[in-house]
Amino acid sequence: MKILIYLHHPAHFHLFKNVIKSLKENHELIILATKKDILEELLQNKGIDYINVLPEGRRNNKVSIAFGLLKQDFRLHKICIKYSPDILVGTSTEITHIGRLLKIPSLFLNEDDIDVIPLIGKFAYPFAQHILTPNICRVGKYESKKIGYESYHELAYLHPNHFTPDRLIVEKYFILRLAQLKAHHDDNINGINSHIVIKLLDLLKTYGNVYITSERELEPELEPYRIDINPIDMHHMLSFAEIFIGDSQTMAAEAAVLGVPFIRFNDFVGRISYLDELENKYQLGYGIKTDKVDLLYKKVEELLQMPNKGKVFQKRKKNALRKNRLCIIFNMAY
Repeated sequence: MKILIYLHHPAHFHLFKNVIKSLKENHELIILATKKDILEELLQNKGIDYINVLPEGRRNNKVSIAFGLLKQDFRLHKICIKYSPDILVGTSTEITHIGRLLKIPSLFLNEDDIDVIPLIGKFAYPFAQHILTPNICRVGKYESKKIGYESYHELAYLHPNHFTPDRLIVEKYFILRLAQLKAHHDDNINGINSHIVIKLLDLLKTYGNVYITSERELEPELEPYRIDINPIDMHHMLSFAEIFIGDSQTMAAEAAVLGVPFIRFNDFVGRISYLDELENKYQLGYGIKTDKVDLLYKKVEELLQMPNKGKVFQKRKKNALRKNRLCIIFNMAY
């Protein structure tokens, strides 16, 4: 079978890397990617051949996103005509458009609720043949297209069957993640600003080193805290962190399935089903909205003082893994 896999974000590289490794033994793969953050660097580190559909990149505004979508539709159409794939799989809206146009089955993967990413619900779901998403995620009126599974994307690459942490450094440390929050679904969404970062540094650095991973530019006084490792090793680094604090959804979930206590500080709190489940059902982390900054500092201090924190959260992680099947991304017996 000839399978086209379209990656649109660094997190989607991790989502598919084990699938790519498994499928390439018996299938012909065409891997597409865009110029998004460190996505290309991750693919190159793994020696995965790919086609960059948007090498010029795009700005994070609605006009640029709209023109970028049209460009990617056009370029994906040309690629499909050239390679004639049997199925289109991925996380990018374009596969649903071109799949419908050329009558190629499309399998669209998503982990966010439809009310959180309304443009995906408007421009991808109507054209997708199937939507692969955790059972807990809302897909609105497209339930008939939904293929649900009892797990999370992050377990496709961080489940113990796939990932064994390798300690890179030995001292106690904390990780701060600063997302850009400029995607189409991030309108009116706030996160961790520089003033909060400085306050968190004051709280944390007496207990250990603090490393910042950031999608956005850092002020000169924060730049020395920026983490300096190969991006492919980030999950090993995350595995041994004492606490993860960030305004990123994906890295909070990654910390959760690794058993690292997380604090998620942004205005998506209470709106995303799978993170609500990780926080409330499995107690693997804490979601705090940005109008409760004092609660953020209080929760950090509570975790710093929590006895046997590592054992407590590893036990909670094991409980979550027992109740969630290993995420098998898709069944190619189509």
